[in-house]
Amino acid sequence: MRLCRFLHRGQIGVALYFDEFVVPLNPQVAQAVGWNVSVTSGDNLLDYAPPQGGGFNAARTLAALLTRPGHEIPPEFRLAVSEIELLVPVPRPNKLFLLAGNYADHIREGGGVAAERAETFPYVFMKPASTTLTDPGKPVQIPKISPQHIDWECELAVVIGRRGKHIPESEALSYVAGYTVINDISDRQFRPNPGRKPRDNDKFFDWLHGKWHDSFCPCGPCLTTADAIPDPQQLALGLSVNGQVRQQASTSQQIFPVAAVIEFLSHICTLEPGDIISTGTPAGVGHTTGTYLHHGDVVEAWIERIGTLRSLVVAES
Repeated sequence: MRLCRFLHRGQIGVALYFDEFVVPLNPQVAQAVGWNVSVTSGDNLLDYAPPQGGGFNAARTLAALLTRPGHEIPPEFRLAVSEIELLVPVPRPNKLFLLAGNYADHIREGGGVAAERAETFPYVFMKPASTTLTDPGKPVQIPKISPQHIDWECELAVVIGRRGKHIPESEALSYVAGYTVINDISDRQFRPNPGRKPRDNDKFFDWLHGKWHDSFCPCGPCLTTADAIPDPQQLALGLSVNGQVRQQASTSQQIFPVAAVIEFLSHICTLEPGDIISTGTPAGVGHTTGTYLHHGDVVEAWIERIGTLRSLVVAES
C-alpha cells in the first residue's frame, strides 16, 4: 500500500497513492464502497501505517477492495495529482538522519577506498528538517551564497513507526512504518569565509554545512508501507536530470543494509515514530564529472515500488 499526504482546497489529508491520482482516506470513500469499518479523517500518515497505526488495517483493507482484480476505481473517488499538492510524508520528524558513503561505488567515484562492513561503521549526519524537507514537485533552490556546485543524491529513506532503543538487527525491520524517496541535495564546494585561517576540521564542516541549505531534502512522493516491501535490499533506484539518466543502481549494493543502520542508530539514541533515516546514495553523482544543477533543471529520483520524486531547480530569489 502506498500512502501520501496532500493539500486540496485548503485541507490536508491522507490518501492512497496511484501515481496519476490519489484516493483520499476518509469516511465518505469507505461508505461509498459499502464497507462499514471506520476510516477516520486526519493528516497524520503514520495513523495508517504499520506497526502501530490504528487505521492501518482499515486502510489496507480499503486499498484491497479498491484494487481487487477486475475492479476499476470509480472516478468520483479520485483526485488527479495535477489537482492537488503532494506533501512530504512526515512534515516534522523529530530526527532526520542521512548516511554518507553507504555504497562502495559512490565512495570509489569520489576517490575513496570502500571498507568492508566488518571493518568500519555507518557515517551518519543530520539535516535541519524544518527547512530542508521539501514537498514533491516544489522547487529546489540554488543558494545565492554558493550557487556553482549543487549536486543530487537519490536515496532510499526509512520512516520509523515505533519507539525503540538497542534494537537488534534481526528485529529492526519490525520498527519500520514504510519507505520513501529522498534526494539529498548537496553543495559540493561550500566555503564559508574564504579568507579564513585554516583549521584541521574545515573540510568536514564545509561538507556538512553544504548539506544544510534551504530546500535541500526533497522527499516523497509517497510512503510505501513496510508490509509491501518485506526486503528493502532488493529495490532498483535511479535518478535523471532533464531526462538523462545519471544514477542507476540497487539497494542490494548498500554496505550497511537498512536493518543494520537501525541497529546502529538505536544504540546511540532512541528512535521515535516519524524519524527518517536516508540510507545513502549510489554512484553517479554530478561531482564526479563536474556536472551540477542549474536554474530550470528538472530532477527525477525514483525507487522501485515507491514512485518518482520530481523537483524543479530554481535560483534563490
